[in-house]
Amino acid sequence: MSDFQDFLKREFTQVAIGEFKPGKMAEVKKLYEEAVATYSQGFKGAYLLQEPGTEKGISVIFWESAEDMAVNQSEAAQEILKKMAPLFAKAPTTALYEVVCEIQPPEAAKP
Repeated sequence: MSDFQDFLKREFTQVAIGEFKPGKMAEVKKLYEEAVATYSQGFKGAYLLQEPGTEKGISVIFWESAEDMAVNQSEAAQEILKKMAPLFAKAPTTALYEVVCEIQPPEAAKP
């Protein structure tokens, strides 16, 4: 792919926002790590965020493309996510976003 085409290529993020039952965050973290470990093609990274002092969380998973996200919905990943479902206080909201802007710190500021 040319440099210009690479420049035009955008990443995608899969975002899930939810709230877990009290005391379940450690189990959620373990299952999340297991599910993410099954991802390969086009997987760029993942974050599991928790609002301090609450059971509310946000998952952000980065993909090279929406197609890569679909390819990684393996049976193994789905089985792990099924184990996570009963840990939610209510069903999470999920959405797919296109990354339209990425800002990195200046090179001089990096340690």
